[in-house]
Amino acid sequence: MFSNEFKTEIEKELQSMREDGLFKVEKTIEGRLGTTIRVDGKKLINLCSNNYLGLAQHTGVIRAAGKALRKYSLGPNSVRFIVGTTDLHKELEAAISKFFQTEDTILYTSCFDANAGLFEVLLSERDALFSDELNHASIIDGVRLCKAERFRFAHGNMEELEKHLIKAKGARRRLVVTDGVFSMDGEIAKLDELRALTDKYDAMLVVDDSHGTGVLGKTGRGSIEEKGILGKVDILTGTFGKALGGAGGGFTTGRKEVIDILRQRSRTYLFSNSLMPAIAGAALYVIEHFDKEFLPLKEKLTENTKYFRTKLETLGYTLGGTPSLSSVKDEGLKIKDSASHPITPIMTMDERKTMALADELFKEGVYVRGFAYPVVPKGKGRIRVQISAAHTKKQLDAALGALERAGRKLKIIK
Repeated sequence: MFSNEFKTEIEKELQSMREDGLFKVEKTIEGRLGTTIRVDGKKLINLCSNNYLGLAQHTGVIRAAGKALRKYSLGPNSVRFIVGTTDLHKELEAAISKFFQTEDTILYTSCFDANAGLFEVLLSERDALFSDELNHASIIDGVRLCKAERFRFAHGNMEELEKHLIKAKGARRRLVVTDGVFSMDGEIAKLDELRALTDKYDAMLVVDDSHGTGVLGKTGRGSIEEKGILGKVDILTGTFGKALGGAGGGFTTGRKEVIDILRQRSRTYLFSNSLMPAIAGAALYVIEHFDKEFLPLKEKLTENTKYFRTKLETLGYTLGGTPSLSSVKDEGLKIKDSASHPITPIMTMDERKTMALADELFKEGVYVRGFAYPVVPKGKGRIRVQISAAHTKKQLDAALGALERAGRKLKIIK
Protein backbone atom coordinates (compact mmCIF):
# COMPACT_ATOMS: atom_id res chain seq x y z
CA MET A 1 0.00 0.00 0.00
CA PHE A 2 1.24 3.47 -0.90
CA SER A 3 1.01 5.15 2.51
CA ASN A 4 0.77 8.87 3.24
CA GLU A 5 4.03 8.56 5.15
CA PHE A 6 5.80 7.19 2.06
CA LYS A 7 4.25 9.94 -0.07
CA THR A 8 5.49 12.62 2.35
CA GLU A 9 9.00 11.17 2.43
CA ILE A 10 9.26 11.20 -1.37
CA GLU A 11 7.90 14.75 -1.58
CA LYS A 12 10.51 15.94 0.96
CA GLU A 13 13.29 14.26 -1.01
CA LEU A 14 12.14 15.87 -4.25
CA GLN A 15 11.84 19.28 -2.60
CA SER A 16 15.37 18.92 -1.22
CA MET A 17 16.61 18.21 -4.76
CA ARG A 18 14.92 21.38 -6.01
CA GLU A 19 16.40 23.50 -3.23
CA ASP A 20 19.90 22.14 -3.85
CA GLY A 21 19.68 22.69 -7.60
CA LEU A 22 19.82 18.94 -8.26
CA PHE A 23 16.34 18.40 -9.69
CA LYS A 24 16.47 17.40 -13.35
CA VAL A 25 13.78 18.71 -15.71
CA GLU A 26 13.31 16.94 -19.03
CA LYS A 27 12.92 19.19 -22.06
CA THR A 28 10.64 18.02 -24.86
CA ILE A 29 12.23 18.21 -28.31
CA GLU A 30 9.78 19.01 -31.09
CA GLY A 31 10.53 17.27 -34.37
CA ARG A 32 13.81 16.17 -35.87
CA LEU A 33 17.07 16.39 -33.94
CA GLY A 34 20.25 17.78 -35.45
CA THR A 35 22.72 20.59 -34.84
CA THR A 36 19.62 22.70 -34.28
CA ILE A 37 16.50 21.63 -32.42
CA ARG A 38 13.19 23.16 -31.41
CA VAL A 39 11.99 23.33 -27.79
CA ASP A 40 8.81 25.14 -26.74
CA GLY A 41 8.65 26.55 -30.27
CA LYS A 42 12.13 28.06 -29.93
CA LYS A 43 14.94 27.18 -32.36
CA LEU A 44 18.18 26.35 -30.54
CA ILE A 45 21.75 25.37 -31.39
CA ASN A 46 22.18 21.85 -30.01
CA LEU A 47 25.43 21.42 -28.04
CA CYS A 48 24.65 18.31 -26.03
CA SER A 49 24.20 15.41 -28.43
CA ASN A 50 26.28 12.23 -28.71
CA ASN A 51 25.87 12.44 -32.50
CA TYR A 52 29.60 13.12 -32.91
CA LEU A 53 29.88 12.50 -36.66
CA GLY A 54 26.42 13.75 -37.56
CA LEU A 55 25.40 10.33 -38.90
CA ALA A 56 21.97 10.30 -37.25
CA GLN A 57 20.83 12.62 -40.07
CA HIS A 58 22.83 10.96 -42.87
CA THR A 59 20.55 9.97 -45.75
CA GLY A 60 22.38 6.69 -46.41
CA VAL A 61 22.09 5.64 -42.77
CA ILE A 62 18.40 6.55 -42.64
CA ARG A 63 17.80 4.72 -45.92
CA ALA A 64 19.49 1.59 -44.53
CA ALA A 65 17.29 1.73 -41.44
CA GLY A 66 14.19 2.03 -43.62
CA LYS A 67 15.27 -0.88 -45.80
CA ALA A 68 15.74 -3.10 -42.74
CA LEU A 69 12.40 -1.99 -41.35
CA ARG A 70 10.59 -2.93 -44.55
CA LYS A 71 12.35 -6.30 -44.84
CA TYR A 72 12.20 -7.44 -41.20
CA SER A 73 9.30 -5.32 -39.83
CA LEU A 74 9.61 -3.70 -36.40
CA GLY A 75 11.23 -6.79 -34.93
CA PRO A 76 10.97 -10.54 -34.41
CA ASN A 77 8.99 -10.11 -31.15
CA SER A 78 11.29 -12.51 -29.38
CA VAL A 79 14.55 -12.99 -27.55
CA ARG A 80 17.53 -14.17 -29.55
CA PHE A 81 17.56 -17.86 -28.60
CA ILE A 82 13.88 -18.47 -29.43
CA VAL A 83 13.03 -16.76 -32.73
CA GLY A 84 14.87 -13.45 -32.42
CA THR A 85 18.05 -14.00 -34.45
CA THR A 86 17.96 -12.81 -38.06
CA ASP A 87 20.65 -12.91 -40.72
CA LEU A 88 20.92 -9.14 -40.26
CA HIS A 89 21.95 -9.58 -36.61
CA LYS A 90 24.61 -12.12 -37.59
CA GLU A 91 25.94 -9.85 -40.38
CA LEU A 92 26.26 -6.97 -37.93
CA GLU A 93 28.05 -9.12 -35.35
CA ALA A 94 30.52 -10.30 -37.98
CA ALA A 95 31.10 -6.72 -39.19
CA ILE A 96 31.84 -5.49 -35.67
CA SER A 97 34.30 -8.32 -35.07
CA LYS A 98 36.14 -7.43 -38.27
CA PHE A 99 36.08 -3.71 -37.42
CA PHE A 100 37.71 -4.25 -34.02
CA GLN A 101 39.91 -7.24 -34.93
CA THR A 102 38.14 -9.56 -32.48
CA GLU A 103 36.91 -13.14 -32.75
CA ASP A 104 33.18 -12.74 -32.10
CA THR A 105 30.48 -10.27 -31.05
CA ILE A 106 27.16 -10.35 -29.21
CA LEU A 107 24.47 -7.66 -29.61
CA TYR A 108 22.45 -6.05 -26.81
CA THR A 109 19.62 -3.53 -26.82
CA SER A 110 21.97 -1.01 -25.18
CA CYS A 111 25.54 -0.76 -23.93
CA PHE A 112 24.06 -0.44 -20.45
CA ASP A 113 22.71 -3.97 -20.89
CA ALA A 114 26.04 -5.14 -22.30
CA ASN A 115 27.86 -3.96 -19.17
CA ALA A 116 25.14 -5.00 -16.74
CA GLY A 117 25.08 -8.52 -18.16
CA LEU A 118 28.83 -9.12 -18.36
CA PHE A 119 30.56 -9.57 -15.02
CA GLU A 120 28.30 -11.99 -13.17
CA VAL A 121 28.68 -14.43 -16.07
CA LEU A 122 32.48 -14.44 -16.00
CA LEU A 123 33.28 -14.06 -12.30
CA SER A 124 32.31 -15.79 -9.05
CA GLU A 125 33.23 -15.42 -5.39
CA ARG A 126 36.60 -17.00 -6.20
CA ASP A 127 37.52 -14.09 -8.47
CA ALA A 128 38.48 -10.41 -8.18
CA LEU A 129 37.20 -7.38 -10.10
CA PHE A 130 38.92 -3.98 -10.25
CA SER A 131 36.99 -0.87 -11.35
CA ASP A 132 37.97 2.78 -11.84
CA GLU A 133 36.00 4.99 -9.44
CA LEU A 134 34.71 7.17 -12.31
CA ASN A 135 33.39 4.34 -14.47
CA HIS A 136 29.96 4.68 -16.05
CA ALA A 137 26.84 3.79 -14.06
CA SER A 138 26.25 0.72 -16.24
CA ILE A 139 29.63 -0.70 -15.21
CA ILE A 140 28.94 0.12 -11.57
CA ASP A 141 25.59 -1.67 -11.70
CA GLY A 142 27.13 -4.64 -13.50
CA VAL A 143 29.82 -4.86 -10.84
CA ARG A 144 27.17 -4.82 -8.09
CA LEU A 145 25.49 -7.87 -9.61
CA CYS A 146 28.75 -9.80 -9.53
CA LYS A 147 29.83 -12.03 -6.60
CA ALA A 148 33.56 -11.48 -7.10
CA GLU A 149 35.64 -9.61 -4.54
CA ARG A 150 35.44 -5.98 -5.64
CA PHE A 151 38.18 -3.37 -5.62
CA ARG A 152 37.56 0.25 -6.59
CA PHE A 153 40.72 2.19 -7.40
CA ALA A 154 41.20 5.97 -7.48
CA HIS A 155 40.66 7.42 -10.92
CA GLY A 156 43.54 6.56 -13.22
CA ASN A 157 45.78 5.64 -10.28
CA MET A 158 48.02 2.82 -11.50
CA GLU A 159 49.91 2.53 -8.20
CA GLU A 160 46.72 1.91 -6.25
CA LEU A 161 45.47 -0.56 -8.84
CA GLU A 162 48.75 -2.48 -8.66
CA LYS A 163 48.46 -2.73 -4.87
CA HIS A 164 44.96 -4.18 -5.27
CA LEU A 165 46.17 -6.65 -7.91
CA ILE A 166 48.93 -7.84 -5.56
CA LYS A 167 46.44 -8.16 -2.70
CA ALA A 168 44.17 -10.32 -4.88
CA LYS A 169 46.96 -12.53 -6.25
CA GLY A 170 45.21 -15.61 -4.87
CA ALA A 171 42.05 -15.03 -6.90
CA ARG A 172 41.21 -17.54 -9.62
CA ARG A 173 40.48 -14.80 -12.18
CA ARG A 174 41.30 -11.10 -12.12
CA LEU A 175 39.48 -8.58 -14.30
CA VAL A 176 40.10 -4.83 -14.65
CA VAL A 177 37.35 -2.68 -16.17
CA THR A 178 37.46 0.95 -17.31
CA ASP A 179 35.75 3.46 -19.52
CA GLY A 180 37.82 4.16 -22.63
CA VAL A 181 36.65 7.77 -22.50
CA PHE A 182 35.13 9.06 -19.27
CA SER A 183 31.81 10.54 -20.28
CA MET A 184 31.65 13.50 -17.92
CA ASP A 185 35.11 14.82 -18.84
CA GLY A 186 36.11 13.46 -22.23
CA GLU A 187 39.28 12.17 -20.59
CA ILE A 188 40.94 9.20 -22.29
CA ALA A 189 41.87 6.30 -20.00
CA LYS A 190 45.50 5.21 -19.59
CA LEU A 191 44.82 2.07 -21.58
CA ASP A 192 48.43 1.40 -22.52
CA GLU A 193 49.41 1.44 -18.84
CA LEU A 194 46.40 -0.66 -17.89
CA ARG A 195 47.28 -3.26 -20.54
CA ALA A 196 50.87 -3.46 -19.26
CA LEU A 197 49.68 -3.83 -15.67
CA THR A 198 47.06 -6.47 -16.46
CA ASP A 199 49.64 -8.44 -18.45
CA LYS A 200 52.05 -8.27 -15.51
CA TYR A 201 49.49 -9.70 -13.09
CA ASP A 202 47.72 -12.06 -15.50
CA ALA A 203 44.45 -10.11 -15.43
CA MET A 204 41.85 -9.51 -18.13
CA LEU A 205 41.14 -5.99 -19.40
CA VAL A 206 37.60 -4.82 -20.23
CA VAL A 207 37.03 -1.45 -21.92
CA ASP A 208 33.72 0.34 -22.50
CA ASP A 209 34.54 2.58 -25.47
CA SER A 210 31.10 4.05 -26.09
CA HIS A 211 32.44 7.61 -26.35
CA GLY A 212 35.68 6.67 -28.12
CA THR A 213 34.56 4.55 -31.05
CA GLY A 214 34.36 6.55 -34.27
CA VAL A 215 35.99 9.56 -32.60
CA LEU A 216 39.52 8.56 -31.57
CA GLY A 217 42.37 6.72 -33.24
CA LYS A 218 43.80 7.07 -36.74
CA THR A 219 41.07 4.89 -38.25
CA GLY A 220 38.34 5.72 -35.73
CA ARG A 221 38.57 2.46 -33.78
CA GLY A 222 38.48 4.46 -30.59
CA SER A 223 40.53 4.88 -27.44
CA ILE A 224 41.98 1.39 -27.82
CA GLU A 225 43.54 2.47 -31.12
CA GLU A 226 44.50 5.89 -29.75
CA LYS A 227 46.45 4.19 -26.95
CA GLY A 228 47.99 1.48 -29.13
CA ILE A 229 46.12 -1.58 -27.89
CA LEU A 230 43.78 -2.28 -30.81
CA GLY A 231 43.41 -6.07 -31.01
CA LYS A 232 44.92 -6.46 -27.53
CA VAL A 233 41.83 -5.89 -25.36
CA ASP A 234 40.22 -8.99 -23.86
CA ILE A 235 36.67 -7.61 -23.92
CA LEU A 236 35.29 -4.44 -25.51
CA THR A 237 31.80 -3.03 -25.04
CA GLY A 238 30.25 -0.22 -27.04
CA THR A 239 27.17 1.34 -28.57
CA PHE A 240 25.62 2.43 -31.85
CA GLY A 241 23.97 5.31 -29.99
CA LYS A 242 26.77 7.82 -30.37
CA ALA A 243 29.25 8.21 -33.25
CA LEU A 244 28.07 5.04 -35.03
CA GLY A 245 24.68 6.36 -36.08
CA GLY A 246 23.08 7.60 -32.88
CA ALA A 247 20.06 5.28 -32.79
CA GLY A 248 20.91 3.03 -29.82
CA GLY A 249 21.84 -0.58 -29.26
CA GLY A 250 25.01 -2.04 -27.81
CA PHE A 251 27.50 -4.87 -28.14
CA THR A 252 30.24 -6.87 -26.48
CA THR A 253 33.11 -8.09 -28.64
CA GLY A 254 36.14 -10.20 -27.82
CA ARG A 255 37.29 -13.80 -27.64
CA LYS A 256 34.90 -16.42 -29.00
CA GLU A 257 34.76 -18.36 -25.75
CA VAL A 258 33.68 -15.25 -23.85
CA ILE A 259 30.96 -14.45 -26.37
CA ASP A 260 29.75 -18.06 -26.35
CA ILE A 261 29.30 -18.10 -22.57
CA LEU A 262 27.54 -14.72 -22.67
CA ARG A 263 25.02 -16.12 -25.17
CA GLN A 264 24.29 -18.91 -22.70
CA ARG A 265 24.19 -16.98 -19.42
CA SER A 266 24.01 -13.19 -19.84
CA ARG A 267 20.59 -12.34 -18.43
CA THR A 268 20.28 -8.96 -20.17
CA TYR A 269 20.79 -10.82 -23.47
CA LEU A 270 18.69 -13.89 -22.75
CA PHE A 271 15.64 -12.08 -21.43
CA SER A 272 15.48 -9.00 -23.69
CA ASN A 273 13.99 -8.85 -27.18
CA SER A 274 16.62 -8.76 -29.91
CA LEU A 275 17.95 -5.50 -31.32
CA MET A 276 15.42 -3.71 -33.52
CA PRO A 277 16.21 -4.44 -37.21
CA ALA A 278 16.10 -0.76 -38.19
CA ILE A 279 18.87 -0.02 -35.67
CA ALA A 280 20.85 -3.07 -36.79
CA GLY A 281 20.51 -2.08 -40.45
CA ALA A 282 21.66 1.48 -39.80
CA ALA A 283 24.59 0.30 -37.67
CA LEU A 284 25.68 -2.21 -40.31
CA TYR A 285 25.66 0.51 -42.96
CA VAL A 286 27.86 2.75 -40.79
CA ILE A 287 30.36 -0.03 -40.03
CA GLU A 288 30.60 -1.16 -43.67
CA HIS A 289 31.01 2.40 -45.02
CA PHE A 290 33.06 3.84 -42.19
CA ASP A 291 36.58 3.70 -43.62
CA LYS A 292 35.81 5.07 -47.08
CA GLU A 293 32.89 7.39 -46.41
CA PHE A 294 32.78 8.47 -42.77
CA LEU A 295 36.39 8.52 -41.57
CA PRO A 296 36.99 12.01 -43.08
CA LEU A 297 34.26 13.34 -40.78
CA LYS A 298 36.57 12.60 -37.85
CA GLU A 299 38.97 15.27 -39.11
CA LYS A 300 36.16 17.83 -39.25
CA LEU A 301 35.11 16.85 -35.73
CA THR A 302 38.65 17.33 -34.43
CA GLU A 303 38.90 20.73 -36.12
CA ASN A 304 35.56 21.88 -34.66
CA THR A 305 36.47 20.66 -31.18
CA LYS A 306 39.86 22.35 -31.08
CA TYR A 307 38.43 25.60 -32.41
CA PHE A 308 35.64 25.65 -29.82
CA ARG A 309 37.86 24.71 -26.86
CA THR A 310 40.48 27.31 -27.76
CA LYS A 311 37.86 30.06 -27.98
CA LEU A 312 36.29 29.01 -24.66
CA GLU A 313 39.64 29.20 -22.89
CA THR A 314 40.26 32.63 -24.41
CA LEU A 315 36.96 33.77 -22.89
CA GLY A 316 38.21 32.64 -19.48
CA TYR A 317 36.19 29.47 -18.92
CA THR A 318 37.71 26.63 -16.92
CA LEU A 319 37.50 23.42 -18.94
CA GLY A 320 37.73 19.86 -17.70
CA GLY A 321 38.84 16.66 -19.32
CA THR A 322 41.56 16.84 -21.92
CA PRO A 323 44.68 19.00 -21.46
CA SER A 324 44.42 22.77 -21.72
CA LEU A 325 44.90 23.82 -25.32
CA SER A 326 46.66 26.98 -24.18
CA SER A 327 49.54 24.81 -22.99
CA VAL A 328 49.89 23.08 -26.34
CA LYS A 329 51.54 24.73 -29.34
CA ASP A 330 48.93 25.65 -31.95
CA GLU A 331 50.08 25.10 -35.51
CA GLY A 332 47.03 26.06 -37.51
CA LEU A 333 44.73 23.86 -35.39
CA LYS A 334 47.11 20.90 -35.76
CA ILE A 335 47.20 20.36 -32.02
CA LYS A 336 48.05 16.90 -30.72
CA ASP A 337 45.18 14.43 -30.61
CA SER A 338 45.19 14.13 -26.81
CA ALA A 339 43.23 17.38 -26.66
CA SER A 340 40.63 16.59 -29.29
CA HIS A 341 37.74 14.65 -27.74
CA PRO A 342 34.47 16.46 -28.49
CA ILE A 343 33.25 16.25 -24.89
CA THR A 344 34.07 19.71 -23.55
CA PRO A 345 33.12 20.21 -19.88
CA ILE A 346 32.68 23.80 -18.74
CA MET A 347 33.46 23.58 -15.03
CA THR A 348 31.42 25.85 -12.76
CA MET A 349 32.04 23.67 -9.67
CA ASP A 350 28.68 24.88 -8.35
CA GLU A 351 25.29 23.22 -8.87
CA ARG A 352 23.25 26.43 -8.86
CA LYS A 353 25.61 28.26 -11.22
CA THR A 354 25.55 25.25 -13.52
CA MET A 355 21.78 25.27 -13.81
CA ALA A 356 21.67 29.07 -14.07
CA LEU A 357 24.16 29.02 -16.95
CA ALA A 358 22.13 26.36 -18.78
CA ASP A 359 18.95 28.44 -18.32
CA GLU A 360 20.65 31.63 -19.51
CA LEU A 361 22.04 29.91 -22.60
CA PHE A 362 18.56 28.60 -23.40
CA LYS A 363 17.34 32.20 -23.47
CA GLU A 364 20.25 33.00 -25.79
CA GLY A 365 19.26 30.24 -28.22
CA VAL A 366 21.77 27.56 -27.17
CA TYR A 367 20.69 24.17 -25.83
CA VAL A 368 22.95 22.62 -23.19
CA ARG A 369 22.26 20.64 -20.02
CA GLY A 370 23.79 21.11 -16.63
CA PHE A 371 25.23 18.10 -14.82
CA ALA A 372 25.16 17.94 -11.04
CA TYR A 373 25.08 15.32 -8.30
CA PRO A 374 24.51 12.35 -8.49
CA VAL A 375 25.63 12.31 -12.14
CA VAL A 376 28.87 13.99 -11.04
CA PRO A 377 30.30 14.36 -7.50
CA LYS A 378 28.92 17.15 -5.32
CA GLY A 379 30.77 20.40 -5.93
CA LYS A 380 31.78 19.32 -9.44
CA GLY A 381 28.90 20.85 -11.37
CA ARG A 382 29.47 21.45 -15.06
CA ILE A 383 27.95 22.13 -18.45
CA ARG A 384 28.96 19.29 -20.75
CA VAL A 385 29.24 20.65 -24.27
CA GLN A 386 29.50 18.07 -27.06
CA ILE A 387 30.70 19.10 -30.48
CA SER A 388 29.68 17.44 -33.75
CA ALA A 389 31.31 17.27 -37.15
CA ALA A 390 27.98 18.56 -38.44
CA HIS A 391 28.26 21.89 -36.59
CA THR A 392 29.04 24.83 -38.86
CA LYS A 393 31.51 27.54 -37.87
CA LYS A 394 28.61 29.99 -37.87
CA GLN A 395 26.79 27.85 -35.30
CA LEU A 396 29.89 27.50 -33.13
CA ASP A 397 30.55 31.25 -33.23
CA ALA A 398 26.93 31.99 -32.30
CA ALA A 399 27.20 29.60 -29.35
CA LEU A 400 30.48 31.18 -28.25
CA GLY A 401 28.86 34.62 -28.32
CA ALA A 402 26.03 33.35 -26.13
CA LEU A 403 28.51 31.76 -23.72
CA GLU A 404 30.40 35.03 -23.44
CA ARG A 405 27.28 37.05 -22.65
CA ALA A 406 25.82 34.49 -20.24
CA GLY A 407 29.13 33.87 -18.49
CA ARG A 408 29.71 37.56 -17.86
CA LYS A 409 26.15 38.11 -16.67
CA LEU A 410 26.48 35.31 -14.10
CA LYS A 411 30.05 36.36 -13.18
CA ILE A 412 31.44 32.96 -14.16
CA ILE A 413 33.94 34.73 -16.42
CA LYS A 414 35.23 38.30 -16.18
